[in-house]
Amino acid sequence: MTHSWPSHLDVGAVRFARPTANYDDVVVFYRDVLGLPVLAQWRGHSGYDGVVLGLPGTPVHMELLQHSERPRIPEPDPENQLVLYLRGPEAVATASRRLTEHGHRPVPAANPYWPERGAVLFEDPDGWLVVLAPWVFGEEPTPPGQTG
Repeated sequence: MTHSWPSHLDVGAVRFARPTANYDDVVVFYRDVLGLPVLAQWRGHSGYDGVVLGLPGTPVHMELLQHSERPRIPEPDPENQLVLYLRGPEAVATASRRLTEHGHRPVPAANPYWPERGAVLFEDPDGWLVVLAPWVFGEEPTPPGQTG
């Protein structure tokens, strides 16, 4: 399956932004534990703290923001996910080991889709799910579900 970017939408980068009520903890989780590169970080800018993390491919970024007063964050939901498509089961095992060494434990998936395809899920400090999937979406075929 090949998809091309629409020619009328000349986008050079994509940034996903979401609020956090646990700024320091999420920075440690994504920067220090997962090891995502920090592209920008600020404190007290117009009342906000923020960090921009690089995701695979420099034009993809995730921004986490916290207003000087802790924002009301929606309750954790299994649909709040950051999916990191890793290059195979060994990469998933390596990332899982790193998270476990820092005190994080895998969590069950609400949807059997992920574990049936070899993915492992962890929660970040806000309760968002980080899915470590063992294939690169769009480059490799999605593994078939494994039942049993």
